[in-house]
Amino acid sequence: MSLIIGIDASRNRSGGAQAHLIGILSSLNPEKHGIIEVHIWSFSSLLNLIPDQSWLIKHNPPTLEQSLTKQLWWQAIHMEKEAKSTNCDILFTTDASTLCHFKPMVVLSQDMLSYEPGVMSHFGFGKARLRLLAILFLQNWVFRHSDGVIFLTNYASEIIQNSSGPLTNVAIVPHGVGDDFRVTMHDDLSPPDDRKPIECLYISNTSMYKHQWNVVRAIAELRQHGAPIKLTLIGGGTGKAQELLQKEMEKSDPNHDFVRQLPFVPQHELPMYLAESDIFVFASSCENMPVTLVEAMVSGLPIACSDRGPMPEILKDGGLYFDPENPESIISAVKKIHDNGKLAKDLARKSHEYGNHYSWARCSNETFSFIVDTYTRN
Repeated sequence: MSLIIGIDASRNRSGGAQAHLIGILSSLNPEKHGIIEVHIWSFSSLLNLIPDQSWLIKHNPPTLEQSLTKQLWWQAIHMEKEAKSTNCDILFTTDASTLCHFKPMVVLSQDMLSYEPGVMSHFGFGKARLRLLAILFLQNWVFRHSDGVIFLTNYASEIIQNSSGPLTNVAIVPHGVGDDFRVTMHDDLSPPDDRKPIECLYISNTSMYKHQWNVVRAIAELRQHGAPIKLTLIGGGTGKAQELLQKEMEKSDPNHDFVRQLPFVPQHELPMYLAESDIFVFASSCENMPVTLVEAMVSGLPIACSDRGPMPEILKDGGLYFDPENPESIISAVKKIHDNGKLAKDLARKSHEYGNHYSWARCSNETFSFIVDTYTRN
């Protein structure tokens, strides 16, 4: 078999989507799958992050550097033509809202926002809600007309197929995690220094379903009861969610003593922040598969985690769970980890063990095996 595979990455704007693409291409062994060429279409800043390979041909149409409307127009009108002109046998698209109609095509599902009923209520009845409904109908159409669909978790597969209807060719392929996040766990872990405040870390862009303001409120109350604890939030945002967070920070920590928000930190610096932290907090109520959670798992941190979505599927019994919309629930989980050093170590070891099952080598192998298998079916 001598396959030419195309990848439509024209819409890979989020950090998780970009990490996924870089991970699977960096780990790909094309000969193993009978692949002779991989063509990828994307914008220059992403293409520059992907290591050059003799079998990898990068395409940067100028339109992909322009407005979203023009990007969508290019995808709808030109992506199929580009794939055919380069003799692609099958197209892999990382955008489940694709407007391209190339056949055969495998679609990667990375967006759960339109499918979580509890989250939709945060967006009221304005333009944002209408946009999410439009995305839901479009993605369901794409899933039904694709030749194969890759989901990141069993949770996502079940929830989405409850909306789209049963799909005939599906694979569950979780994300991987970079080796720079991995640490070696030792039996002789040193206890935290009692003189040093406990550092909590939450990595995620500010959004209505991320509940950062509830985490701030919880940390503030723990401090009021004597816990020497601080919080670092990594990830910025705009709109109502950032306003809620800013208001809560000004109310709970007017002197900026124990909460800081870093709007942007480069991916390669995140391991340093994880290494300097004592507890990882993850309070999202809508995820497909949160890469930052897995990164925290392999970093060897005890984790206080939202009980929503796929989080229990990923973290299993390697963390303490809370209701992300209830600050008292967050307080309870963080306090138990803070007060019980043995529990914290046990949770860290379990989550580290579970996290080590995730790798880009495995993700790449399973992804391209499914793509090749889908091609042979057609």
